[in-house]
Amino acid sequence: MQESRPVGMLPFTMVCAGQAVSLLGTAITRFAITIWAWQTTGQATALALVGFFSFVPSLLLSPIAGALVDRWNRKLVMMLSDVAAGLSTVVVLLLYVAGDLKIWHLYVTGAFAGVFESFQFPAYSAAVTMMVPKEQYARASGMLSLARSASDIMAPALAGVLLGIFGIAGILTFDIITFLMAIGVLLFVRIPQPATAGSEREGQDNIWKESVYGFRYIFQRLSLLGLLLMLFVDNLIADCSFAVIVPMILARTEGNEVVMGSVQSALGLGGVIGGLLLSVWGGPKRRMQGVFGGLACTCLLSCLLGFGRSVYVWAFAAFSSEFCIPIVYGSEQAIWQTKVAPDVQGRVFAARRLIVMISRPVALLVAGPMADHIFEPAMMPGGKLATTFGWSVGTGPGAGMALMFVVFGVLGALNILGWYAVRAVRAVEDILPDHG
Repeated sequence: MQESRPVGMLPFTMVCAGQAVSLLGTAITRFAITIWAWQTTGQATALALVGFFSFVPSLLLSPIAGALVDRWNRKLVMMLSDVAAGLSTVVVLLLYVAGDLKIWHLYVTGAFAGVFESFQFPAYSAAVTMMVPKEQYARASGMLSLARSASDIMAPALAGVLLGIFGIAGILTFDIITFLMAIGVLLFVRIPQPATAGSEREGQDNIWKESVYGFRYIFQRLSLLGLLLMLFVDNLIADCSFAVIVPMILARTEGNEVVMGSVQSALGLGGVIGGLLLSVWGGPKRRMQGVFGGLACTCLLSCLLGFGRSVYVWAFAAFSSEFCIPIVYGSEQAIWQTKVAPDVQGRVFAARRLIVMISRPVALLVAGPMADHIFEPAMMPGGKLATTFGWSVGTGPGAGMALMFVVFGVLGALNILGWYAVRAVRAVEDILPDHG
């Protein structure tokens, strides 16, 4: 039988630190590539498609990946996903150095990395459950969120410095080094494998049966299904606006990279403070209070991003919105880690990710054309919506995308209020028993 005792917070902290370094390299690369893509194409659609092709393979392969995570050594899976992400960066580096990098290359390399990223979320989520005791789940989620947010706040400033000194090639090289560091940490940390419960062996002789097991598990528990549907709608609404935050700011500031970097740094700082708070505090005792309250605040702050016309308003709204995110998803993650048995978390978490995140590729495909062909023309001086909404978000370049933030922020708040009225979701912590 596999050793399944938690190894404690120190080994987990080491893994988290390795991921923080890797995430920093990735965030710096993303910032530099975004600037390159905008300068090359000048279109919101092109930027949205980079995200679309990176995300879709990860999403579609999640059920099979989750089944394999429950079969395989989770530590090995985590390492392989990091290796694949590093290889895609190597390809982009070689193409750029050769002077042959095109926007479609980013679609292809992003899709390749996305295939292996489908293993990363269920593997890391299930590994956390095995590494730390139950009462530390929210705190561990806060630490991972802190690592992600710290990379977001540091990346714009570091990218600006590194771009000036080493160029994009230097940044891509740095990213590759950070992947190697993350893999090196995993080599020296023990990650326990869960013991398989007899009642959960269903379908383990057939990978396809295993792949759908997570969906059956969730659909048999209406409280978990309702929680996912709420987040599915919220993600669809939020992604339709946040997919255009970069082109909106660039359009409203005549391509001012400093302003864009400042807003992205504010996003990262909000996430850092929120993640740090969750790491120390551990989250609200009633997890759903953190989920509902945090989501409602982010929707209203989305409206403020649309109303804003200066870096100060954008930075404040971005900071405050991102501050809530670690509390929302740390609280939600703790609910799942507490309610779902460890030996099936790979499959269940993969199915959960597919259901809640399938909205993102839809939003990425819709948001760019919606901005370029509907909202932006309508909010130009004399446009169809300019007379009605011009007083709130102004007119001209970027105003249409600003209006998208307001519209989708209001819709998101209504979605949260509607689900709060459903007891099966509001009382999920009372209705479902803890595992073990």
